[in-house]
Amino acid sequence: MKRLFRNVLRSSLVQRAVGVLAAEYLRLVWLTNKFSYDPADVYELVEPKQPAIFAFWHGQHFLTPFIKTKESHRAKVLISRHRDGEFNAIAAERLGIETIRGSGDHGGAFHRKGGVGAFREMVQALADGYNVASTADVPKRSRVAGLGIIMLARESGRPILPFAMVTSRFSRLNNWDRTTINLPFGRGAVVGIDTISVPPDADAETMEKLRLQLEAYLNEATRRAYAQVGRPEAALD
Repeated sequence: MKRLFRNVLRSSLVQRAVGVLAAEYLRLVWLTNKFSYDPADVYELVEPKQPAIFAFWHGQHFLTPFIKTKESHRAKVLISRHRDGEFNAIAAERLGIETIRGSGDHGGAFHRKGGVGAFREMVQALADGYNVASTADVPKRSRVAGLGIIMLARESGRPILPFAMVTSRFSRLNNWDRTTINLPFGRGAVVGIDTISVPPDADAETMEKLRLQLEAYLNEATRRAYAQVGRPEAALD
């Protein structure tokens, strides 16, 4: 039975249906939550810095396609090659975000998971004027920023823009990244923190310092976002 269920999930027809349904559900969530922005003029501040690398925590990614509000905001998102990633990729593309498939983990599985090719594709996308979005933490290490995004910023010369996007109503899964399923008919907040720039000659010590800074910025953005929607306790989960 378990094998049969796995085979059903691997069906391209099922994956397409789930991805489309997920995208339309997220559209409903976006339209029925009233969002605030911190800073209020975030788009005026961010647009001159594009193309940029948008960073957010794993498990808080479902609504991130909606930060793209103009056709001129061209964007690609890094999504894993895992089966669950297929649903996410279909949903993202339906919501107008192009995808790059591979791993952002620069550990031992980097080559096996298509990380090298994905990294090159992200560098090229930034050079071509696309914004690139990616989770900052690597699989199985929730809210611990990896070096992948720092390396991407060093190689591409583009700034990192850490942000959090949350809703007051949600359901949270009991998995490694505490995946948050946003719910409709509530309040939402998008919070951005200062940009992070990585010098092209950054050494290991500098890279580690900036990695910790990214981690701190994302935690602060998450804390402020949940406070703004009246759920400060949610940032601690």
